[in-house]
Amino acid sequence: MKLKSLFALVLTVLLAACASKGPDNIADSSSKREFRGAWIQCVNGQFQGKGTAGMQQELIRQLDELQKDGVNAIIFQVRPECDALYASKIEPWSRFLTGVQGQAPSPYWDPLEWMVKQCHQRGMELHAWLNPYRASTKGTTVFANNHIAVTHPERVFMYDGLRILNPGIDANRDYICQVVEDIVRRYDVDGIHIDDYFYPYPVAGLQIPDDKEFAAHSNGFKNKGDWRRDNVNMFIKQMGERIKKVKPWVKFGVSPFGIYRNKKSAPEVGSETNGTQNYDDLYADVLMWVNNGWIDYCVPQIYWEIGNKAADYQTLINWWDKHAGKRHLYIGEDVERTVKFADLKNPKVNQMPAKFKLHSQMRNVKGTVLWYSKAVADNVGNYGTVLRKSYWKSPALPPQMPFIDGSSPKKPLSVRDQWGPDGYWLMWKQPAGNKWSDEVVRYVVYRFAPGERVDIGNSSKIVAITTQTQYKLPYENGKTPYTYVVTALDRMSNESKAVKQKVKL
Repeated sequence: MKLKSLFALVLTVLLAACASKGPDNIADSSSKREFRGAWIQCVNGQFQGKGTAGMQQELIRQLDELQKDGVNAIIFQVRPECDALYASKIEPWSRFLTGVQGQAPSPYWDPLEWMVKQCHQRGMELHAWLNPYRASTKGTTVFANNHIAVTHPERVFMYDGLRILNPGIDANRDYICQVVEDIVRRYDVDGIHIDDYFYPYPVAGLQIPDDKEFAAHSNGFKNKGDWRRDNVNMFIKQMGERIKKVKPWVKFGVSPFGIYRNKKSAPEVGSETNGTQNYDDLYADVLMWVNNGWIDYCVPQIYWEIGNKAADYQTLINWWDKHAGKRHLYIGEDVERTVKFADLKNPKVNQMPAKFKLHSQMRNVKGTVLWYSKAVADNVGNYGTVLRKSYWKSPALPPQMPFIDGSSPKKPLSVRDQWGPDGYWLMWKQPAGNKWSDEVVRYVVYRFAPGERVDIGNSSKIVAITTQTQYKLPYENGKTPYTYVVTALDRMSNESKAVKQKVKL
């Protein structure tokens, strides 16, 4: 082992040890309304070879740890390369699930259906994550007979070992939206999420092979870059419309690359960075999507460290906060990189406290999505421990989206305490709802000790977020009076009026 590598390893261990103590002067600073997501990806092969039982066991482990850490939303990868980690009649089963594309899992199960149930049981949202244009990763060489690269090879181009659905072909836009509409119609997902793969990341010396499509239907554009951006714009707008037509409450989110444009390319709007650009290199005009309301939330992948010379984290979080506030803004965080680098002002700790402080200072940042779930569940650098003991110690509800629906549902009915054969329970009934915006899907249970003021704005008093209409009370001797409060949540997490019930435990 080289001396430099040994020093880096020792530094990483020391930073992790310091992080385990948590931030010194920060109590639970969490808000009651905050998006706390984590990406669960399959393309790293973490599920291959595990089989049905093994994959379910690993997912349960991660979900249980993430729940303890305060996570309230899971972004689950279900379509990495025009395939499916769910039962689809349009695309083949993914090789990242079974090892062979087109081969169903055995014993049979539907991972997306299963994950929706598991997440909802834990009070979490489930967002189905799709890679829209990628038809194959570099490691995929064998395709099922119903894969798009086999059925319509003329709609796919090769680039740097990848197969890409050509965004310049209208049929591909319709095809992707068909896949999305199928998921939204058949699964009780809370969101549809796409990541940063639009046109492929540029490789020096390689040209995107779309001259023929540009010549055949340029749509009036003389500049190919403008034409490519328009292709992606039409796709984003169409996808959002298709989602809302089927289920208006399903959120549509995009997680773009962390740099929109560099200042040297766009002096008026660019950031003080020097890296790949969404607008110029990936042909993704993210600000247009935000400003036109075509998406509901944006999660820029600001994976760099504070002080990075090409893409400084602090510079970028300030840039996104300034420019992307017309829709919900969450920040994509790289867990491993955060704990790897030392705080510039306090080298004894890693950058987690400094980054969370920046979050709290931003006007428009409404949450965080962690890359990636396994790193958090494995407690890399004690990141998970610090979340559960400090920043996300108290539960949080997802931020409200009044641009979709801002009205509160009716409150729970017949709230009462009663004994059952297996203990003492708080119970209630679901209120009626006439339309989707009135439908109650979850409940929040609060607990207040003797003498405490009932304040449902205090998230530290939440003891459960549940889909059930009952909550088991921690009965001891029946001598101490407590006040419990139950509220109802609709599909957009709008909260009803509170219903109180006094009990003695």
